[in-house]
Amino acid sequence: MHDIVDIIKNIETLTTNDDSFKILKDFERVIDDLDLYVFKNWEDGELVAGPEVHRHSVTCKFMWTEDAMPDPVAASRLLDYGCKVTYQKQELMVPRKVFKPSDFRPGTKKGKIDTHPIWIISITMPKKLMQDIYQGQKRQQSEYVKDHISINPNTAMSQDAAPMEAMPDAPAPVQGQ
Repeated sequence: MHDIVDIIKNIETLTTNDDSFKILKDFERVIDDLDLYVFKNWEDGELVAGPEVHRHSVTCKFMWTEDAMPDPVAASRLLDYGCKVTYQKQELMVPRKVFKPSDFRPGTKKGKIDTHPIWIISITMPKKLMQDIYQGQKRQQSEYVKDHISINPNTAMSQDAAPMEAMPDAPAPVQGQ
């Protein structure tokens, strides 16, 4: 069973720990590069726990509502690259919005806690895969820049660094004056 407070604490940890955030970006880069987001409901997942860094792998857990389970075919793509994927049906504890006195917990001014069925998908990804995709993306970007510069060397200069003779000395006269 997961608690909404634990999820918030996990996200706060990411904002305060730069290394965890970088690892999560690399993790997401792999998911994006393998085109999992084109499959139904994969873009709706929310991080519940992680990234948990192990010696040779990184594990993250994501949640979806029960009626919006992500397409399992996408997970098979991860399996082809050495990832481990597990699906679990669990419950999320969420405080109830208070509209009437019966919505309060007895003896408190807090809302009752309701449970909502969710899917938890745990993905364990090899660090080597994350590193390979990161390096491949960097290599692809540098090759793109090299190709772009060799094709049109004038585009390497920014608009701010335009030659002075191309700039007008005086503003153009306004018509009708």
